[in-house]
Amino acid sequence: MWLDPDDVAACVADPIPPGGGPAPTSPPVYQTSLFSFADFGSLVAGLESEHEQTVYSRGRNPTVRAVEDRLAYLERGDGALCFGSGMGAIAAVFYGTLKAGDHVLFVNQTYGPTLQLARYLERFDVRHDVCLDLDPEAVRRAIRPETKLVWMESPGSMTFRVLDVPAVCEIAAKRGVTTCLDNSWATPLLQKPLELGVDIAVHTATKYLGGHSDLVAGAVVTSAGRIERLFYDTYLLSGATCAPWTAWLLLRGMRTLPARLAQHERDGLLVAEFLAAHPRIAAVHHPALNGDPSLVERQLRGFSGTFGFSLDTDEFSRVAGFIDRLERFRIGVSWGGVESLVLSPARPGSPSPLVRLSIGLEGADLLIADLDRALSAS
Repeated sequence: MWLDPDDVAACVADPIPPGGGPAPTSPPVYQTSLFSFADFGSLVAGLESEHEQTVYSRGRNPTVRAVEDRLAYLERGDGALCFGSGMGAIAAVFYGTLKAGDHVLFVNQTYGPTLQLARYLERFDVRHDVCLDLDPEAVRRAIRPETKLVWMESPGSMTFRVLDVPAVCEIAAKRGVTTCLDNSWATPLLQKPLELGVDIAVHTATKYLGGHSDLVAGAVVTSAGRIERLFYDTYLLSGATCAPWTAWLLLRGMRTLPARLAQHERDGLLVAEFLAAHPRIAAVHHPALNGDPSLVERQLRGFSGTFGFSLDTDEFSRVAGFIDRLERFRIGVSWGGVESLVLSPARPGSPSPLVRLSIGLEGADLLIADLDRALSAS
């Protein structure tokens, strides 16, 4: 893992303010719904530039703005908007980019609810396709004349394949198509989509950015012009607001992000290597263990602790039995917290050998022993 020292400093603490006087080490929480003005003219002026001014906390709020500024810096974007959930951020990009008759191309395996929202938008004549062939030429062929948005995940959900992001962005740019990448897995510390040519970066901040499974939030990072348009077209009107207290928790979580990611990577690799050598495992889906090493090295500065693997069976009862025998892994959705989690897409009548692990901070030896016992008993 290689982390930019300035990024680490930006996560850990705010710069010391000038003047030398006492300063809080934690930012204040502006737990307020509105901001009052000295005169009516000032209020009118604030409303005319509400994307920059604090008027009402459905728009800008100083605590939320502190998170947005930090994320914009880390992603090398002009600005950011924080939402009440990752899906709030994803929906804002859809609503602010698409209209009836438009087409979305999803490249790589994509977060399930994102595709569910795309299917919902079909009733408004917004169509979509999914391209699982990661060859840039396959992406080029899949783009239609009416394609307005190419949505990427890299690494992708469940199988964690790495996409050649700059190549796809170059193809999309030549067609005048907006690109967006869900960067929740890598965080801005391990991958910088905007520097790879992506127009918009999206985060489910619930995951690694928050890191403690105690908040739900999302974020969009992009250029100043897109931020202003998204603010007025979707952010203010959707009401998917990130609350000030949630923003404060998110700032707190980001302070430990560099240290947490280092252990997530180290322990995740140890667990993945153990599974790769186990006779009960058919395949391990981790960016460090499969795919093009040169591509991975060009795009990623390291690895988080979430990855997948395939058992040597897709029989639902056996997959469920293996999961149920685990003692150190909690069974639940989401990932990126300090606790280790396990999940599978397998369902009765819809078999799948896939299992996803989110490696927490309990220690690799403990987790490996738990997996070994559960695999040996199955």
